[in-house]
Amino acid sequence: MASVAPITHRFSTVLAANEQNLLAEWMKVQPPAKTFRSDRIKESELREQSREFLRALIDALRSGRALDLSSPEWAGVRDILTELSRNRAIQGFSPGETAIFVLSLKQPVFEILRQEFGSDPAALMDDVWSATALLDELALFTVEVHRKGRDEVILRQQQELLELSTPVVKLWDGVLALPLIGTLDSARTQVVMENLLEQIVNTGAALAIIDITGVPTVDTLVAQHLLKTVAAARLMGADCIISGIRPQIAQTIVHLGVELGSVITKASLADAFALALQRTGMSVSKAPAHG
Repeated sequence: MASVAPITHRFSTVLAANEQNLLAEWMKVQPPAKTFRSDRIKESELREQSREFLRALIDALRSGRALDLSSPEWAGVRDILTELSRNRAIQGFSPGETAIFVLSLKQPVFEILRQEFGSDPAALMDDVWSATALLDELALFTVEVHRKGRDEVILRQQQELLELSTPVVKLWDGVLALPLIGTLDSARTQVVMENLLEQIVNTGAALAIIDITGVPTVDTLVAQHLLKTVAAARLMGADCIISGIRPQIAQTIVHLGVELGSVITKASLADAFALALQRTGMSVSKAPAHG
């Protein structure tokens, strides 16, 4: 991160000498702000976050180093803002609402500087510029961390949705079913294989039915994904039956010239299940009518 305007010893000393007053004035600005979300953060929690940040900021300023969040002197500020920004991303705060936490400190800082150096315009301008550049840079840091935290949340939610959309069901002893709904892309194929292989290991199943009734289209890529899943299951000692082969899908597979090899296919899940029972030595028959 680029360094900001030089931070004078005078500026650091003034903030340190007015720490308690600065915190009090800062807390007067934050809760009334339009961006304050009392439904997501308590004022007591906000006060504690503000106190910790202000203390870390003053300690870093005392080091005499310009802002460099990669340096050890600024580690405390970096850690506090990183945790705060990620937590607020999870809580649903916007990047702007998160940045206001730092930017709202400008008003009380400028007021203290005016009181201290109102009679020295040159000193006042130097320190106002330092404060502006410093707080703007820290606010940008919160926005960047918030963005990364939000991306992590979205990625985790997508992963959870993938796992929920690929359940492996035990139909019978030694028989599993994997009903697929929606598009089968590379990322989902990986989840499908992991879930299926895990259940094959856990149950010792010898047969797995992959039902694609809910897959809207089957192209060359989808067919390849299916074959990869079948191959992975075979390596674990389980054979696969693909069910849900509708007429249009069958025509598409033939048209594309996709070779399913020795993979058994059935038109419906019921047909596949009946075959699976037969291969395991089981059969289903109607109970005799009782007179």
